[in-house]
Amino acid sequence: MASDQLHITVIQPDIVWENKEANLLQYEKTISGISGPKHVVALPEMFSTGFSMAPERLAEPMDGTSVRWMADMAVKYRCILTGSLIIEEDGKYYNRMLWVQPDGKIGVYDKRHLFGYADEDKHYTKGETKLIAQVNGWRINLMVCYDLRFPVWSRNTGDDYDVLLYVANWPEVRSLAWKTLLQARAIENMSYVVGVNRVGKDGKDYNYSGDSSVFGPLGEQIWQQSNDVACHTVTLEKDLLLKTRSKLPFLQDADKFLLL
Repeated sequence: MASDQLHITVIQPDIVWENKEANLLQYEKTISGISGPKHVVALPEMFSTGFSMAPERLAEPMDGTSVRWMADMAVKYRCILTGSLIIEEDGKYYNRMLWVQPDGKIGVYDKRHLFGYADEDKHYTKGETKLIAQVNGWRINLMVCYDLRFPVWSRNTGDDYDVLLYVANWPEVRSLAWKTLLQARAIENMSYVVGVNRVGKDGKDYNYSGDSSVFGPLGEQIWQQSNDVACHTVTLEKDLLLKTRSKLPFLQDADKFLLL
């Protein structure tokens, strides 16, 4: 059934470096405290470990502890849970974003653009296929961190999706790019954009300022949180999106990119 509203809860944590048990306990405590309606609960990139280049030690199969935990949380708290994990499949490692529904169905998106500056491309296999998930008549295009820098991959070529959702471990040193590009993706795609990041310091001594954000279809900032741990639910309005696209039909004039 279609809904005029979409309730997305953004969790911005201080991830404990490569400590799955501590992180999952922290997230359940946070999720259990969410009040009010929630369709989707979004966690950052590699939410159980931090942005680690040690998949040989940390990767899990699709029936592993963290995936089972996501499924349990989705059922227990009656929500869709999403975020990325280090997954091993067929002898390869993926930075995989999961879309875990309370009915047991799981959608997957493997990060397309691997961050060569941190040697991610030397440890992980890139994805080839997009995932536009659906909930209550809303279409959500799932993306991971570095994908944000490549607008063709997220291009709304007509009326493909309503929300762009980026989960990330994006360091403070490049926070200006994070905030600016999230807003730009909203403007150019006439879409809601949700960016989910982390705070604190990781095992490589990188600082994270969070700056998790939500932007409207004209690039208007709806919410943003910097520096502190946060759990915030934002309500997106379908009527605003449709009226904006109808009044300003910019998407009709977009170039039709072809990915080769």
